[in-house]
Amino acid sequence: MSRLFTLLLCFLALPALAAKGSILYHPINLETANGTLYGSLVMPESHKPQPVALIIAGSGPTDRDGNNPMARNFALKRLAEALAQNGIASVRYDKRGVAQSKPAAPREEDLSVPRYVTDIVAWSKKLHADPRFTKLILIGHSEGALMASLAANEAGADALITLSGSGRPIDDVLREQLATKLPPALLASSQWIMDQLDKGQMQFQVPEPLMVLFRPSVQPYLITLFREDPAQAFAKVKAPALIIQGSHDIQVDIKDAEALKRARPEAKLVLIPGMNHMLRITPTDLDAQKATYNNPNLPLAGELVDRMTAFIRENVSSPH
Repeated sequence: MSRLFTLLLCFLALPALAAKGSILYHPINLETANGTLYGSLVMPESHKPQPVALIIAGSGPTDRDGNNPMARNFALKRLAEALAQNGIASVRYDKRGVAQSKPAAPREEDLSVPRYVTDIVAWSKKLHADPRFTKLILIGHSEGALMASLAANEAGADALITLSGSGRPIDDVLREQLATKLPPALLASSQWIMDQLDKGQMQFQVPEPLMVLFRPSVQPYLITLFREDPAQAFAKVKAPALIIQGSHDIQVDIKDAEALKRARPEAKLVLIPGMNHMLRITPTDLDAQKATYNNPNLPLAGELVDRMTAFIRENVSSPH
């Protein structure tokens, strides 16, 4: 028998390698007292129970795939598929008031941080009760990292992963960002509005250029958001935790990841060289960065998936 033919037979006898890309896609919904939340389940093809990750999207109208009206990059869908190829199931969902789940909160005024956290806990209970799954990992991206931290204990999470999560109160981050982008008069107005929101007081007189950020309909949500300190929330999480931050993220700084690490020193911190907020490797050049926000074909940072998979296998029981 030739050596080439022998090698071919050996290759064909490795079903685990052939099955690596075999993943299943299913719709999954959560019925709540205030409407249905719609999601997607992606899982490896397996007859044995497996760990499951609940992926929580970032701020604003960001949907289950990581897209919003200004960006279509499918970062969270690509992440779900990569996890499934590594033996980890995941559920990601449209938040209340977003995309297919919009009817569950048709009025923006009705959204709040506690309501989002309640939804995460409800999803978690559903997954805990599903015999297809063993342990639960919460994965929060950007603002979703704060929501995951706030929900983790009540959700009974077995592990928590923050991706590009802020380590400071969101209004502090917003003040810092606006300081370099607004002319003096508008900057002063924005600072004053945030001061009032910090006190829990809505402001109905908002300059037109600031309406996109501080329109009255979004202010109830901002009031609840500004009350939260991501580092304090992270410090209270009981489950093993992994902090992942990219060096080329133009939305969240490395100092935010370091703040989370200081809040909980036993958590593992991974800094990925070249990774940006869309979880892709990109230069620091602003035009190159912007291009990644609307390119779904770019691969995720390879180290991202490797580090997440290793952490989950180390801290959560994985299928055999």
